[in-house]
Amino acid sequence: MKISPSTKGLIISVATVLAAFGIYFLFLAKKNYYVVDNPTPKTFYFKINNGGENIIAAGQVVRVNLNMGKNQIKVFDGQKEPLYDSAFTVKKNRGLINIAHQDYYINEQFYGYGVNKDSLIATRPQTKIDGKLFVNSPTRFTKLYTDDFYYNVDEDYDKVVKNVQKTESRVKIFRKADFLNYYKEYYKF
Repeated sequence: MKISPSTKGLIISVATVLAAFGIYFLFLAKKNYYVVDNPTPKTFYFKINNGGENIIAAGQVVRVNLNMGKNQIKVFDGQKEPLYDSAFTVKKNRGLINIAHQDYYINEQFYGYGVNKDSLIATRPQTKIDGKLFVNSPTRFTKLYTDDFYYNVDEDYDKVVKNVQKTESRVKIFRKADFLNYYKEYYKF
């Protein structure tokens, strides 16, 4: 059976589109997930939505499954003594549970060619951290749960600018120490 040139072109086009989608979903697509983070030197045990008991060691980030809407968490110390029982609401596809109620900072970074970062940053208010002023208005976060970011604590900002036509920004959540290190590296005045 002989295939016509237009049929061959259609088959090649469909195969190319399927290959492009496959490459995107396997290698390029950003995965959505929730984490429990413990930046302290302590160990905690926790149960989410009356599920199985989980352990999170010092400095560890653990991926967890959460439901959209209301969720419940029970947290225990290293000796399995109850610390608190709380509820939070999930609205987005990624989020962070601050199990130890530590300081985190949510920072916005601008992308684009020809972006005058200094002028964008200068128009924003400064934030005081440990008695020092920091530009670009990083937001302090200490509550149990947040999903007001794009990059989680275990992810880095994009290294490559994806859209050269306009200025974009992405928001990342940092542990306090990680933010201070990032700030020192990125904002060289």
